[in-house]
Amino acid sequence: MSETPFRCGWVALMGPPNAGKSTLLNVYLGQKVAIVSPKPQTTRNQITGILSEKDAQVIFMDTPGVHQLRGKMNRLIVQSAWQAMEGADVIAIMIDADYYARTPEALARDIGPFIKPIEAETRPVFVIANKVDLLGDKSLLLPLFTTLHESWPKAEIFPLSALKGEGLPQLLEALKKALPEGEAQFPEDQLSTVPTRFMAAEIVREKLFLSLKQELPYLTAVDIEAWEEDPVTGHVTIHAVIYVAKASHKAIVIGHAGRHIKEVGQSARKDIMALLGCKVHLELWVKVRENWVDDVSFLHTLGLGSQV
Repeated sequence: MSETPFRCGWVALMGPPNAGKSTLLNVYLGQKVAIVSPKPQTTRNQITGILSEKDAQVIFMDTPGVHQLRGKMNRLIVQSAWQAMEGADVIAIMIDADYYARTPEALARDIGPFIKPIEAETRPVFVIANKVDLLGDKSLLLPLFTTLHESWPKAEIFPLSALKGEGLPQLLEALKKALPEGEAQFPEDQLSTVPTRFMAAEIVREKLFLSLKQELPYLTAVDIEAWEEDPVTGHVTIHAVIYVAKASHKAIVIGHAGRHIKEVGQSARKDIMALLGCKVHLELWVKVRENWVDDVSFLHTLGLGSQV
């Protein structure tokens, strides 16, 4: 009796903003490798997460939400999502089932960019209907699934709740079976290709997203200027710069008597210590760089829209 062949391949997690792609990735890996917040368009880069099991290695590409907003930064972000799709073995479109079941008129608008590209696909396609636990009236799911099936007749539809873990085992088994046969591409103990410097910057940005109001989080960026490791104690000192687009934004990020930036720093430092497994001293600075969101060379310097 022959053994089941080992499978390995790349899965592009795509979809509109705020579908829960980063949450799904973190739950599968059992560790945070992608930041999350209740606000849409939190993810700016393509994040790679690696799930190694005895019969397969699933390499997830968590992509930024595909949207139709204008601006050079937004174009770079969306471009990285489509690039991930080009290199994938399996395509998984993830949507917020609770939102679209209650707001069906928004579905056509938000999945519109995916209709034609997915219609022409010969690779396996999955539609992940996330957040079904939030929907009180489950009967609303039937017309939603009907519309999804009409849009992509060859795709498999999986209702689940990434946050509560409902439906995740079934989806994972289906994804593994869809992968090509082949050896693992990464060591089994590697969870991501994300550098620790990038992850530290993302943790700071996550705390800003969670604490700032309205549109301001989208006009902030974080860059690690210095990273010093003490060879004796193993302690790490990190100097991070928070860039804002206007002088008025700087005052908001800092807060009265520096209270807000202190809270962001304390919260970020706790998560970075958990990530690194050592004591961390985190210094945050706020700098104004006007119109940075349209400065392509600066955006590339920050790695926006790229794969990590």
